[in-house]
Amino acid sequence: MRSKKKISYLLLILFFACIGAVLLGKVLFLSDTTATQEIIPITEPKPVTTENTAPQTANKSLIELIRAYGDIPLIDAHNHDASDYKYIRMKNMWETTAVDRIVLFGDVSEPSAVKTDEIAWEAYRDRPEVIIPFFSGINLLESSGVDAARTMLEKGYFGIGEIAAASTNSPVLSKVAWKTKDPMDGFLPQIYELCAQYKAPVLLHIDPPNGFVIEKFKDALASYPNTTFIFAHANAFNSPGNIRELLKTYPNVYADFFAGFTAFNPESSNKLKDFIPVMKEFPDRFVLSTDSGFGLKSEEQAIEGMYRLIDELGDKKIATMIAYDNLYSLIRDQPATTTQIEAIRKLDNGKIQTLNLEKLTKLEAGEILVGKR
Repeated sequence: MRSKKKISYLLLILFFACIGAVLLGKVLFLSDTTATQEIIPITEPKPVTTENTAPQTANKSLIELIRAYGDIPLIDAHNHDASDYKYIRMKNMWETTAVDRIVLFGDVSEPSAVKTDEIAWEAYRDRPEVIIPFFSGINLLESSGVDAARTMLEKGYFGIGEIAAASTNSPVLSKVAWKTKDPMDGFLPQIYELCAQYKAPVLLHIDPPNGFVIEKFKDALASYPNTTFIFAHANAFNSPGNIRELLKTYPNVYADFFAGFTAFNPESSNKLKDFIPVMKEFPDRFVLSTDSGFGLKSEEQAIEGMYRLIDELGDKKIATMIAYDNLYSLIRDQPATTTQIEAIRKLDNGKIQTLNLEKLTKLEAGEILVGKR
């Protein structure tokens, strides 16, 4: 009897348990359906991550940048590869990275620069369509430096520099023998006059890019308005605002932009994008350079910096001006020298008779004298 009652109780418990399970399952099902209905309509975008907001250029390789912008002509406006004949080893790199022309010199404002100036000239004779020789091996502290500069410009060099007009912080140029204290020191004023006479630019190293030496640089810009000055690696340890002030106030100064420094050197306090507004305001007053990759892991990385700057600009017309036209116009517009014209007259070449030597440019004269025309 007790067994039957016990069984009956168990059956009753199982019955209610089954009913409870069904009801619980329904509740859970409805609860799950409700939750699903609440989730489906939500279409808010995912939070934007740092990766998504990074500049587009940062995701492009050098090869991709060259494919995109290799059709833009490119001049490296500041290159030291005459030192140790490095330019020979760089030939393939320049071709691979679509660098069209190189302003070439070597050592700076010291006796060893006399030899590297000669090497730059050898490179020019070998490839006049690529190499634009500048020189730096002149003593800025003696009048003989002015005479040497005149001789070099007469020969056919296209510009003076890089020369150390002031240097306190540079681990290299602060120690060179022929540097001046400031951009108006030594025989620099006479050299500026010479540059105006030959319409040749002068590439000045000035550090630090502030304080007394910059005030003296402004003095030089104002005192020699017919001289074209190029402020070497103007963006290094400098602000866009400072560069803008110079360009706005002095129409005879160009900013040499070492893009690799801003793009890759951890000591840079700016990004490439910080300089874009100034470049777009003064598109005819910037030139691009590698400085042979000084302070970077390689010169190739410095070339990559130039392409990343072009990408940041987002304007091929302005990019072409900055990458090529501005510097080339300074080279193209120089008149042939008396020395060049006399040398051309001595050539036994029928083509010479058809030339108007009075209107000949230094560029054209150089091509003739190195036997390329």
